[in-house]
Amino acid sequence: KAKAQEFDIILLDIMLPKLDGLQVCQQIREFSNVPIIMLTAKGEDMDKIAVFCSASDHIAPVYVEKARELGAWMGQNRKWLVYGGSDTGLMEEVARAAKEHGAMIMGVVPDKLEERGRVSNLLDVTFHTVNLSDRKDIMLQEADVMVALPGGVGTLDEVFHVMAGATIGYHSKQVIFYNVEGFWNGLLDFLSGLEAANFAHRPLNNFYQVANTFEELTALLK
Repeated sequence: KAKAQEFDIILLDIMLPKLDGLQVCQQIREFSNVPIIMLTAKGEDMDKIAVFCSASDHIAPVYVEKARELGAWMGQNRKWLVYGGSDTGLMEEVARAAKEHGAMIMGVVPDKLEERGRVSNLLDVTFHTVNLSDRKDIMLQEADVMVALPGGVGTLDEVFHVMAGATIGYHSKQVIFYNVEGFWNGLLDFLSGLEAANFAHRPLNNFYQVANTFEELTALLK
């Protein structure tokens, strides 16, 4: 423990079978606050959930409430949160609630976010990226499933990055649209329209699911 306090960074290799990465990180956090870089074996089930969402502080309270509810559930159910690492908007709300309830927080942070001083101080594991493309790739690589909370252009970019990769076979992961107050209805109608006009080679709902309630969302994440 004394040795670990002297390090600038901890590189955690959890590629060994049956090693509980969440438990190991929590134990490290009891005596050290230095950044952790985690290595995971491809295909290992770490129950890591990527959350795409707004970084705006000026949105309706219902979206904040639902982000906090999801974060709390993740902590209570020993899930990892993988997200973009910002200290604003729904990103900070979901991370704070997850942290308060025992989750480990993995932030994938682009350099522009760091330059602006907008990186959350809640992160247990940090990946630094040079641009948004790398950020999306790492979030996709690290997470088992993606949840899209209400968000703007950045959230749409992340959603379509995942879906486009799945359509041509780069991976088999899905996005879950958390359709709070019908937020995603317009986009879902648009996707249906693409299919109707033959702009999709196969049914697009092969690559996403929709949760209209919190109960539906958690059922998909268990």
